[in-house]
Amino acid sequence: MYAAVVRSFDRPPRYEQFETPRPADGQVLVDVEAAGLHPRVRSGAAGTHYTSDGRLPLVPGVDGVGRLPDGRRVYFVADDGVPGTMADQALLDPRRSVPLPEGADPVVIAAAMNPAMSSWVALRRRVAFRGGQSVLVLGATGSAGRMAVQVARHLGAARVVAAGRDPGRLEALAGLGATDSVSLAGDPEEAAVRLGVAAADVDVVIDYTWGASTERAMSALITHRSDRSMPLDWIQIGSTAGPEITLPSFMLRAANLRIMGSGQGSVTAAGIVAELPSLMERLVAGAFTVDARAVPLADVEAAWTATEAPGRRVVFLPFTG
Repeated sequence: MYAAVVRSFDRPPRYEQFETPRPADGQVLVDVEAAGLHPRVRSGAAGTHYTSDGRLPLVPGVDGVGRLPDGRRVYFVADDGVPGTMADQALLDPRRSVPLPEGADPVVIAAAMNPAMSSWVALRRRVAFRGGQSVLVLGATGSAGRMAVQVARHLGAARVVAAGRDPGRLEALAGLGATDSVSLAGDPEEAAVRLGVAAADVDVVIDYTWGASTERAMSALITHRSDRSMPLDWIQIGSTAGPEITLPSFMLRAANLRIMGSGQGSVTAAGIVAELPSLMERLVAGAFTVDARAVPLADVEAAWTATEAPGRRVVFLPFTG
């Protein structure tokens, strides 16, 4: 088969022939129709994701739309330890898949399920989120953050504060469900004060940044909070601003701050798969705005390093049979 193949962690994958994987018991070999280029895929291909085992060569890709031998189409999440989905064919565990409804666009599904799933699972599996609560999306101008704004509103958030560095992208989020926006551009300390004033009393933070950005945001929210005994659930999902933070001990004593992560390990595979049908239903119904660009897998090397429009997700189209 042909696949995107990573042979060095410091170079983009190349389109070349790769040995077709053989199904083990309980697995099915499917034709891959669409596979999204997500940040999780990039970090895996760079060997920097926390699940990486450092072995090469590898085929990237964590999910996709595939066609079963009987012709049915499914969205599936790839098992750990098998070649990824950016190939003509991939291994599928039926327990980690859901059927595509009639009329579903495989490019939209491949583009949106992964970024939407991050906030969808966080709000439905990691906290007891209730309609009428308020949410801060830290890093709202990225693809997953943009989707998180929509997911939070769809799940009943009365208020969604979108925070990010690009004013133009922030402005666009008003039409996607953001009730307030805070620019994090300019002086970091001044930006933190703006954020603290605007989002002090939110109930949940969906954090795609971490690093120094989170350090400042966490301190600002606690400082400006009107009732520090009210729970503040901080869900760490991404780390675009750095993999670590310094957390002063007083912040855990001075406020009812509850820090948790959401990702592989903190939620079981079964728990994630259980959320797929309802999320798929909303996507097919057009509940969320999705910006996707379809690219032939043969062009993977060029597309991997190309600059995309804000919020757009590249989707590779592998199968040529």
